[in-house]
Amino acid sequence: MSVDTAAEADAAAQAAADLVEDGMWVGLGTGSTVAHLLPAIAERKRAIRCVATSPRTEERARRLSIDVEPFANVDRLDLAIDGADQIAPNGWLMKGGGAAHTREKLVAITAERFVVIADSTKLIACLHGPVPVELLAFGIGSTMRRLGTVALRDVPRSPDSGVIADVDCALDAPGAAASWFSGIPGVVEHGLFPPEMVTMALVGRAGAVDRLTFGPVLP
Repeated sequence: MSVDTAAEADAAAQAAADLVEDGMWVGLGTGSTVAHLLPAIAERKRAIRCVATSPRTEERARRLSIDVEPFANVDRLDLAIDGADQIAPNGWLMKGGGAAHTREKLVAITAERFVVIADSTKLIACLHGPVPVELLAFGIGSTMRRLGTVALRDVPRSPDSGVIADVDCALDAPGAAASWFSGIPGVVEHGLFPPEMVTMALVGRAGAVDRLTFGPVLP
């Protein structure tokens, strides 16, 4: 039986848009699932201010008359909503298919609540590689040697001039892998998101939306 991933993503996006209230500061993620979110937010005509994790999201939001402001002077967000490439049963996420994981992680950690939206195909038994990473261009040969099996992605650099790559590594212990990546000079950020960062995942599935809680419980 085929899965209507577009309908599932739209259902998850609609559920997430219902969490947006007047007066909120909202972080907007990047990717195909978030493309469903922006029209859903615009339809509700909330008086909100947003920050975007990529120029692509910012451009789409502005076209829908969603107020997007610079992130430089914002130190707290009420809510951040983003997609995920993989969601493990223990709440670990893999992100970075759209090469925006550095900004996405910074926005997520700034938010009081970080909500993930996805279709049911993103639920997997355990995380698997490769892991997206953003690297400094300076000394990149040295960084790649220490990363091991790594491939540069044939995409433009990140908005912050980072080089996007993918690393094959064991993910049976994602926390250990995340610590390893974070300890390598030259790695700006990796695409492993820990469960304590995630408030809730809204997953579309066959006409319904499952609410999966991994971190702090919503009030």
